[in-house]
Amino acid sequence: MTRRTKIVATIGPASDSPAVLEQVFLAGADVARIGLAHGSLEEALARYRTVRSVAERLRRPVGTMVDLPGPKVRLASFGSAPTLLATDSTVELVPGLQESSATRLGVDYEGLLTDVRPGDLLAVGDGSVSLQVESVDRDRVTARVAYGGMTQGRPGLHVPSERLGITSPTEQDLRFLDAFVEAGVDIVAVSFVRSAHDIRRIGTEPHPRGPLVVAKIETRAAVENLDGIIAESGAIMIARGDLGTELGIEELPLLQKRITRDCISGGKPVITATQMFESMITSPAPTRAEVSDVANAIFDGTSAVMLSAETAVGHDPVAAVAAMSRVAARADQEFDFDAWARRIRLLRRSAVGESAGARITDAMTAAAWRAATEMDVEAIICISDTGFTVRSMARFRPSMPIVAFSPDERTVRQLTLSWGTIPVRAESRVDTTDRMDELIAAARDAGLVRSGQLVAVLAGAGDRSVRATDVLRVSRVP
Repeated sequence: MTRRTKIVATIGPASDSPAVLEQVFLAGADVARIGLAHGSLEEALARYRTVRSVAERLRRPVGTMVDLPGPKVRLASFGSAPTLLATDSTVELVPGLQESSATRLGVDYEGLLTDVRPGDLLAVGDGSVSLQVESVDRDRVTARVAYGGMTQGRPGLHVPSERLGITSPTEQDLRFLDAFVEAGVDIVAVSFVRSAHDIRRIGTEPHPRGPLVVAKIETRAAVENLDGIIAESGAIMIARGDLGTELGIEELPLLQKRITRDCISGGKPVITATQMFESMITSPAPTRAEVSDVANAIFDGTSAVMLSAETAVGHDPVAAVAAMSRVAARADQEFDFDAWARRIRLLRRSAVGESAGARITDAMTAAAWRAATEMDVEAIICISDTGFTVRSMARFRPSMPIVAFSPDERTVRQLTLSWGTIPVRAESRVDTTDRMDELIAAARDAGLVRSGQLVAVLAGAGDRSVRATDVLRVSRVP
């Protein structure tokens, strides 16, 4: 069985050379993520072009994702050496200060003085360091280090989202987005989403004409408005770092399960992110706890798992991807396909879409899952212009692979994020049963199915005024 759960790998200084990128993709990365919170736009565009070039040379579809910075408050640089913020010490947070030390922390956000209040807890970085605000003066905030630890670089400073006076996406986000839309990026992740309105403000064309929009769930408001955000987005990322800081780490396991369930039942891919294999930034292997965390995210139904610093700045990005691929493949083997599909049949919701075409596709994918399961087919061949049918089919987590044909090159790359999907470019649109037969033969020639096997084929070949998947066939491969 091939691996079904997808891997998102963040590309950074440790992995952005063509030679390393090639090995990262061959090790199993399906989507290349480029974070825009660090470095210049020109550097990020150069990484994007390198990713595209390497993927084309390997002749394999690789999705490209840019992660917008959002209204992220960051501390000024501590320099290259780690700095200790000692427990019970007093620090000053000074907006506009260009460097940070153990006692004075520069902050890149002028609104800090109006957004925070005495008694607030502010988290540094991943939350391992916590500051309690004692006073707010005209030009600085004085805080006590409630929980100390080492920090370095330009870590984030978490301010309670309900009082953060910056909207998402920011003006900088929109400038970055324009540049990457022009470059042809496949997927864009929006940080610090608080409502469906934040997603609508992105303003790009619907995918696949525009990028697939991923909403990052990392605030209390996003959890409260989850249904609307799922409906408006193309996919969801569970950003566990800030989410755990905002709602408490004890809430994270339950939230992760709930968000995953609601996304998949709505036909939307979901990415589980943050500290998946964190130890591999410096170590040659993940911890046992990290391996269990990844496997449990897969058992919960996540579509993809994400590597961040492990591949961006870690000492061996290729090893991190290879380890993630092995763990994911083994967990996929133990996934309870039948129980999941029965659960989704009960949970599937109107978030898949309200149009007549969406309702037809919903019914047809449910029928395809049942027919494929009962007839023991070897693969489900989905033919889709936009990828909607494929994502709807993937909800059911069928035990057989989904071979997704699309004539749209961007759709093919966007489907690299969809669980269990092998995306393949079709030469042209499919609107006759003869073309369906041609694609069955193409899947055979590519080694995805073998002669004599049964396959289920889902496609739209009826009234083109109603965009829907309205044909289901079970065929034997010639």
